[in-house]
Amino acid sequence: MGKNGQTTEWARQTFPSGAGTEGACGGPVGRAVVLVGHGGVPRDYPRERLTRLRGLEARRRVTGAPPSAEEVALETELRQWPRTPATDPYQAGLESLAAQLRPRLQPARLVLAYNEFCAPTVAEAVRELAAEGVTDIVAVPSMLTPGGVHAESDIPAIINALRAEFPHLSLRYAWPFAGEHLASLFVDHLHQFDSR
Repeated sequence: MGKNGQTTEWARQTFPSGAGTEGACGGPVGRAVVLVGHGGVPRDYPRERLTRLRGLEARRRVTGAPPSAEEVALETELRQWPRTPATDPYQAGLESLAAQLRPRLQPARLVLAYNEFCAPTVAEAVRELAAEGVTDIVAVPSMLTPGGVHAESDIPAIINALRAEFPHLSLRYAWPFAGEHLASLFVDHLHQFDSR
């Protein structure tokens, strides 16, 4: 909901029927937004394991081989590592943003996903939503500016693979951000720091 408890214009235009709201009995939401963050390495994750994981990833990229069992195990361990705001301030920051967005995006449900280092992955988040009966999903990255490999290559590749896996889903990727919208965001933010 936007100001004064109103559903935002974006939510009305994106999900016009109002369908997808949770039923009186707590039924599934038919529409969702997946906010995709980059992900961060927790401060207390053992550095030697991180170094080993990065070495395995680099070797795989050079050889073109699939991930080894050791790489998969280390990545899973890292993504599932227990986190607190102190050990992973990035995740805490994204969760704070999500808390601000949720009421403004209703009736759509908002879930978080991460490109790397954290769980759930984009694929895991979409699969869970699909299993719950969600049929209309928009993924949006928290990365704002063009040129980054995650927003421009990694996430679109994942979304395309998920479209093939779930052909019955409406699965959209809200990228790129319009330059004029970003400029307005920054100008509005900078006004907070105007001298008085």
